[in-house]
Amino acid sequence: MLIDFGLIQRAQAGDDAAFNQIVAAYRKRILGTIGRLIGRPEDVEDVAQEAFLRLYFSLDQLRTPDVFEPWLYRLTVNASYDYLRRQRRRKESRMADLSEQQVMMADASASGQQSTEQSRQNQARELAQSLLAAVSNEDRILLTLKEVEGLSLKELSVIYQVKENVLKVRLFRARQRVLKAFEKQESSPSQTPGRDRRD
Repeated sequence: MLIDFGLIQRAQAGDDAAFNQIVAAYRKRILGTIGRLIGRPEDVEDVAQEAFLRLYFSLDQLRTPDVFEPWLYRLTVNASYDYLRRQRRRKESRMADLSEQQVMMADASASGQQSTEQSRQNQARELAQSLLAAVSNEDRILLTLKEVEGLSLKELSVIYQVKENVLKVRLFRARQRVLKAFEKQESSPSQTPGRDRRD
């Protein structure tokens, strides 16, 4: 834990300076997590503010120090879910909504200006993002917390409030859905635009 429980207790007693210290200690980590969950850098600060606001108003419910970090992650995940639901309703276009031709043109433009190694890294990152965009928000967030954030099954069980065995099943199924999305992506470019398929 980045802070001691005494600081949390002071914040629970209404010490705003103590709460500000908690925010300062976790701000960078929470911003990074939200950035990976929502995929829109311009909105990360707003979602983080919402997560810390939820922390402020529910801090008095915390009883033991060992659940603080998973609990803060839970508030962060919930704030991110709410943001993603609002975004879905607004139907804003995302990279996943672009046509294959637009993506190829963007890739070609980018790779012309970058080194081969950086281009390879970008392609791997874009592939991962497009695969995660192909599954549900629930799958994407769970996989991000486990594989990118590196949370343990024990920490995830506190966040999701389910047993570790349930999470193992959810993770297995989420990985299977990502694998299916990958197989679908691999098979779909076989019909190249403009190619005449007469035999």
